[in-house]
Amino acid sequence: MKQRIYLVGAGAIAGYHVEAIARLTESGLEQPTVFVTDVNLSALAAFVERYPWVIPAEQLTSMLEEPAGENDIVIVATPPLTHADITCRALRSGRHVLCEKPLAMNREEAELMLRTATETGKMLGCCSSRFAGLQITDEVKAKLGKGELGKLYQVQWIQRRKRSRTGIEYQPTSRWFLNRAVSGGGTLMDWGPYDMAGMTEVLQPVKVEVLHAWMSNPVTGHPLEAEITSDVEQHVGALLNFHLADGSAVPVHYERAACCHGEERSLTEVEGTAGALQWDWLCLDGSGELAEYYDEAGEPAEGRSSITNAPLGMMDKPIVYFLQAVAGQATHAIVNEQAVFNFSILAAIYESIQTGEKRVVTKEGA
Repeated sequence: MKQRIYLVGAGAIAGYHVEAIARLTESGLEQPTVFVTDVNLSALAAFVERYPWVIPAEQLTSMLEEPAGENDIVIVATPPLTHADITCRALRSGRHVLCEKPLAMNREEAELMLRTATETGKMLGCCSSRFAGLQITDEVKAKLGKGELGKLYQVQWIQRRKRSRTGIEYQPTSRWFLNRAVSGGGTLMDWGPYDMAGMTEVLQPVKVEVLHAWMSNPVTGHPLEAEITSDVEQHVGALLNFHLADGSAVPVHYERAACCHGEERSLTEVEGTAGALQWDWLCLDGSGELAEYYDEAGEPAEGRSSITNAPLGMMDKPIVYFLQAVAGQATHAIVNEQAVFNFSILAAIYESIQTGEKRVVTKEGA
């Protein structure tokens, strides 16, 4: 049967998904049949006008009532408030589900989504895979696997931007990002899924402790701040303890800011007793620099290399990887237990901020 993809939501991110699906034909795959629905009928009409090859459905219920094919996929491209409900409905309809990030609003929802996937025998995926599978990441993992850094004793994962708030400086028409009841949170929910995907891909922890965490919402003079009420964080940080499969543990200093008054900074560094690595884990321009620091005859030494990534774009990765996973192929898709584990680290950071207490997340099956 021809591949069928059911898109729930006709907003900005849905457009990226449709364009990614259209590009599948460039890799020799047959063009899937794509359906779309949205509760906003005017948005649905505008979406279909822009992408006339997509088949509209006015209601999610009627779309899911169609008999399911073995490899049907539903992409949930709605605000996070609705992710758990739509995902579980889609799974129970007999379809695999690729859900936008963040996966859910809280740990309870994420665990419900995983249980439903297990009960139905279908796959649950998360779109936090947009920076997964980079060649530079593979190079870092290879060096760690060979023990080139010695015993790891600290990691810094810091991304600070002065003004890049979603709903204000970026995509200002999407005000729901600034409403915690709809978005689940601010920059930790928006960019945190990519951070956790990157950290867990490199270090592959089986358990994570949130030892301390904080968040803030810096005040600026942007005109939109006078027009809207925002109750989400734009600057967050945490001290995490990653327990690795070999029984060791390494502390991780994590920080993410979409708005701050201090300097902008981008630092991804793993440090061990025999050396350190710094690298550009996003590689937004298609390549990134990997720097290695070590000792040579008692003197500091370093080596640098520029690594170019495969041409698969960040917006294409979620559906390409998920199709590979559904087909049983080797893939960088973030699915099932890994998807829920990654999200649960984010949720645990929020929990630690609220309670002031340590939180622990253990990967199911580890």
